[in-house]
Amino acid sequence: MAMNVILLLSIVATAFCAAGLLVGLYMMMPSRHARRIMEVTRTPATFEAVVEERTNLVQRALEMVRSVRTRLRFEDNEKLRQRLIAAGRRSKSDIDIYFGLRLLAPLVALVAATFIPNNSSFWMIALPAVAYLAPDLGLTQMARRRREAIRLGMPDAIDLMVICVEAGLGLDQALLRAGQELAISHPAISEEFMTINIEQRAGKARLEAWRGMADRTRLETVKAFVSMLGQTDRFGTPIAKALSVFSDSMRMKRRQQAEEMAAKTTVKLIFPLVLFIFPSIFIVLLGPAFLTIGRSLNTLFK
Repeated sequence: MAMNVILLLSIVATAFCAAGLLVGLYMMMPSRHARRIMEVTRTPATFEAVVEERTNLVQRALEMVRSVRTRLRFEDNEKLRQRLIAAGRRSKSDIDIYFGLRLLAPLVALVAATFIPNNSSFWMIALPAVAYLAPDLGLTQMARRRREAIRLGMPDAIDLMVICVEAGLGLDQALLRAGQELAISHPAISEEFMTINIEQRAGKARLEAWRGMADRTRLETVKAFVSMLGQTDRFGTPIAKALSVFSDSMRMKRRQQAEEMAAKTTVKLIFPLVLFIFPSIFIVLLGPAFLTIGRSLNTLFK
């Protein structure tokens, strides 16, 4: 009885604290309409002061995470940085956010596991382990989705580059213009193209900047695209023709992949047919016949 009362009080206290935290976060982060009203009604100086205050609050939280990470000797890892870049997370604070999630998520999961009445010891081990691995799995999924978006958007980007080159722009200007135009429809490709342009402005060689894009995306399509651009730049072949041929080959490859996936559906449908649909059809078609035969045999042997 006493344990039930303690458990109930713990649940109520946790719910109260969570509600207070949610209310505080909601008050700190107003809605889109509230932000628009603040922009209109407040003076620019006041609005900038509010934004600066919130930015300083976030920076202090990240500094705390960074200090804890340094004391626990979780130093910056180049492999992790490359994974974050592949997922589209280029900010310096993303590493601190990643480690903060890996540190706090198991603690939250451990506290949540204490409220499970059955097999508490098992859940106190399983939930923190899953919470510790969740940021890593989420980062892998983000990188996979970004690579897929780049793969699907490359033909459109190359067609746009062909139009720009045929209009009289150079390769670098066409790459920049394509990156600007694709900012809404294909943001991942736009980000990569703009990164190449920034690296070239900083003094990096053109071929090295393109190879950096291939290393970040880790896609065979992008590697082939970079190799084609390198050969075109080295041998002086017409860039518009090379881009058109490469775009057509990419579209043909994507069409062949779609046809291959469509052909595999016939094999994949065998298992649900055999396990789920055929037994139901047999029951519906043969069930009444078996029942009739059973009744006839019962009357015959009586």
